[in-house]
Amino acid sequence: MTTEENKRSEWRDRYRNGFFLAPMVRVGTLPMRLLAQQYGADLMWAPEIVDKSIIGSERVVDEKTGVIAYIKNGKDIFTTHPSEKQQVIFQLGSAGPETALAAAKHVEQDVAGFDLNCGCPKKFSIQGGMGAALMADPVRLCSILDVL
Repeated sequence: MTTEENKRSEWRDRYRNGFFLAPMVRVGTLPMRLLAQQYGADLMWAPEIVDKSIIGSERVVDEKTGVIAYIKNGKDIFTTHPSEKQQVIFQLGSAGPETALAAAKHVEQDVAGFDLNCGCPKKFSIQGGMGAALMADPVRLCSILDVL
């Protein structure tokens, strides 16, 4: 088996047999993910972050705690800790392949993987062509998934 096949097999096993902190509004914050990690979670989803929100943010590491914050306009957009790097899934809200890829590249060094949100029914997401709206446009959905 090649190295790539081994990686895929490991990820399949993690999904089949793992314990997860599933994506939920206002629940996947860093403190909750770290708690879930202490209780044995294999993968933990961060809250959905819109691609345009994370693009252009500044990556800042707190030297005392190790917390990594992506900050934009004085606001934490995404926070993580090196201890969860192999377990945290960045949940991305996007309506286009170019911005999805730019957002993913911006944080890829600090996360284990990406999840494109295709189920959010909120008006904001639907009107922006994100979330559940992607299910009605499979060509656009696949174009985003192809680049990720």
